[in-house]
Amino acid sequence: MSRNPENREQFRPENHDSDHFLLTTVVGSYPKPKWLNRARDHFEDDDHPFGESEWEEATDDACRVITHEHERAGLDTVVDGEMRREEMVEFFAERIDGYEFNGPVKVWGHNYFDKPSVVEGVEYDEPWLVDEFEFVDDVASRPVKVPITGPYTLANWAFNEAYDDDEALAYDLADLVNEEIEKLVEAGARYIQIDEPALATTPDDHAIVGECLERIVSDIDDEVRIGLHVCYGDYSRVYPEINEYPIDEFDVELCNDDYEQIETFADGEFAPDLALGVVDAHVAEVESVEEIKENIKQGLKVVPPEKLTVSPDCGLKLLPREAAYGKMENLVQAAREVEAELDAGEIDVPAVESVAPADD
Repeated sequence: MSRNPENREQFRPENHDSDHFLLTTVVGSYPKPKWLNRARDHFEDDDHPFGESEWEEATDDACRVITHEHERAGLDTVVDGEMRREEMVEFFAERIDGYEFNGPVKVWGHNYFDKPSVVEGVEYDEPWLVDEFEFVDDVASRPVKVPITGPYTLANWAFNEAYDDDEALAYDLADLVNEEIEKLVEAGARYIQIDEPALATTPDDHAIVGECLERIVSDIDDEVRIGLHVCYGDYSRVYPEINEYPIDEFDVELCNDDYEQIETFADGEFAPDLALGVVDAHVAEVESVEEIKENIKQGLKVVPPEKLTVSPDCGLKLLPREAAYGKMENLVQAAREVEAELDAGEIDVPAVESVAPADD
């Protein structure tokens, strides 16, 4: 279902030149400045005089730099590139009562992940992201999107030593995510992205994710835009079930496989808005504006222009920073050119109808 097909209009810039509007955004992570990584090394070195106040100043500066970099690229909604976060599960597990860390585990090749354990019932203590959002919102001149790791991934990517099963853990975590989003909304947030990469690896649990989302959006005003990001995987195993999810936008990674799965969604029944990855987060080569325009048109096979959001496939943190910026800059330029061509009737839009939101 679509919670509110009208809530994307709040992100249209006041001086937007075209009648059509393709919302441009980023998924979340972005390459950190090299000096921030050096600063972290100093901060984590017990023998170095680089202290807490210096580290806080460094991260604040990095958040300002990357937020402004997103704005300079022309994005309609921005984030700070998750400059304060290192890993999408660890960051939240450190802030949720009930988790503890016992050292890194090997996940693939020579890569290690500090996989946490849930050792007792999870509880909400202090806000996780409110300070981060308020800082970025003060820095930015454009609307800010808040990415937050979803409860299913927070449960699935941890050792469960306290609950009978991961489903019960995920539901408790969903209630905590709902509490956090309520606080973010009180602080002024209007665009929340729930990241659930674990769904791609265990797609048979789509009903659990659906129930988590129901809990997450409980009592959240439908003027607040709720997106769901699921990267990689076989989307045919979660579609059309995602049509029943209480979200405004479904964000998918399709550029990396040359849109082989686009037909999965092109049945005329796709209910939420589509956030389509149009640049590849896995390669440093910067796609040309013309190439990205053709990628954007893939989304028009699924939804009409008023339901299409344009983004990278996934977070860009593993790319060289100049490549990440080049992709964002070309993505925005391509979206603006497609809008102008739509206005001029130069693009044939397939007969895709907007699916009305389901009754509550």
